[in-house]
Amino acid sequence: MTGTRQMAAILAAGLSAAFAASSIAQGQIQLTPPAAQPVPPPAAKSAAKPKPGKPAPAKLEQKNDPPPSPTTTAERAAPPPPGRDLDLAYGAYQRGFYLTAFSIATRRVEEKGDVKAMTLLGELYANGLGIQQNDEKAAEWYRLAADRGDREAMFALAMFRFGGRAGATNREEAAKLLAAAAKLGHVTAAYDLGLIYLEGRQFPQDFARAAELFRSAAQAGSPEAQYALATLYKEGRGVPKDVREAVQLLAAASAADYIDAQVEYAIALFNGTTIPKDEAGAAALLKKAANKGSPIAQNRLANILAVGRGIQANPVEAIKWHLVSKAGGASDLGLDDFMRRQSPAVREAGEAAAKPWVEAIKAARS
Repeated sequence: MTGTRQMAAILAAGLSAAFAASSIAQGQIQLTPPAAQPVPPPAAKSAAKPKPGKPAPAKLEQKNDPPPSPTTTAERAAPPPPGRDLDLAYGAYQRGFYLTAFSIATRRVEEKGDVKAMTLLGELYANGLGIQQNDEKAAEWYRLAADRGDREAMFALAMFRFGGRAGATNREEAAKLLAAAAKLGHVTAAYDLGLIYLEGRQFPQDFARAAELFRSAAQAGSPEAQYALATLYKEGRGVPKDVREAVQLLAAASAADYIDAQVEYAIALFNGTTIPKDEAGAAALLKKAANKGSPIAQNRLANILAVGRGIQANPVEAIKWHLVSKAGGASDLGLDDFMRRQSPAVREAGEAAAKPWVEAIKAARS
């Protein structure tokens, strides 16, 4: 699904204050954690309301199946349930043979009334895979499957309602669908529902309920939920304050390559917060996150490069990452002063190294 719904109000409850600038003085440096920003659920483009009733399958076009394309979490179909025909349908879907998937799923619906096949048809219509994209038909198939208890269809239909696809935006219905899907064990639905409880608009704000939902998704391996739950433990909201538990959750999310968690876990490693101090390990994580574009990681990396903690001091690289992070919005007066104290040659080398990054950041904003 295209686009994302900006849910900045979720953070208005004050999960964490804005991060403070790191200090550089006599080689002493204390890295501070950034603000937590859970990922919002996706939304999608608008279309007309669907007509009630069972949708008729589209006439198949005689053309080759298109190659596979990446999809968002909301677009991924459910794992194949038992049944050879449906296994074949999902196998074709996963390999990018969408016309074949459509044909098998249609036959399964007509012959067996198969709920998972209905959901698969919804996916194909929603994304225009092998057939013409049609939000109305997608919503109808999702509704049929959701009414029959399919959690994947419930989640997909919730995303339609949040995004205003196949009808007007309906947060109330979307929240109910998420709750139903979460109750049936849908991991992303549990996480998104937790965000709604943090937001406190659709339901009364409830940090304890949010923590419960995040925990369910975190235990199922969601790095977004692990990070969000870590933030609650760190701040003591909805759960007893427990920095050790927060760090363990950050470690799990970091291992899953979740950038925000990598930054915070690196800071915990650098400072030895409830875990053995490991400045070299912290530097490696910060460098990884910096290269992925995190301004906070870039700022912290610049700080340790300036003083040589966990990594060999390198004023050129320090200036480079400072300028890159600054272009991304992470100001740091200490690093400004560090840069002024360097020789013109060092400053120029750092500026030259930062230039491609800075230009890319500016181009992305224009």
